[in-house]
Amino acid sequence: MAEANGLVEAVKRAARDERESSKPVNVYFGEVISRAPLKINVEQKMVLGESQLVLARNVTDYMTMVTVQWTTEAGALLSDGQTVVSPAHVHEIGGARSMMVHNGLVIGDQVILIRQQGGQKFIVADRIGGR
Repeated sequence: MAEANGLVEAVKRAARDERESSKPVNVYFGEVISRAPLKINVEQKMVLGESQLVLARNVTDYMTMVTVQWTTEAGALLSDGQTVVSPAHVHEIGGARSMMVHNGLVIGDQVILIRQQGGQKFIVADRIGGR
């Protein structure tokens, strides 16, 4: 009887594994619990470390090129509450410039993770909500 139970469990395990392998991706939610080294607690079930994580640009600091042109409205409010009268004018920083975007993960960020099919790697696609 014990051998029959073992066989039934093996068949169940094989069927479960087959179902899992047919899923192209699994989506999880997690929370950043450490920044250096990066650790993410996934649905309060497991903690992923840096070697298991692939970070999308959405969740990293990165350099990009920008062209900036600001239009200043007439008048400006000073810190003491007084308004200084000045005409509207344009500020342009000549040409494209390099700029750092500080978008790296911090402790407490809620993130969306996508598990690589059949693997132990998780893509950190984006954070949930804003900061």
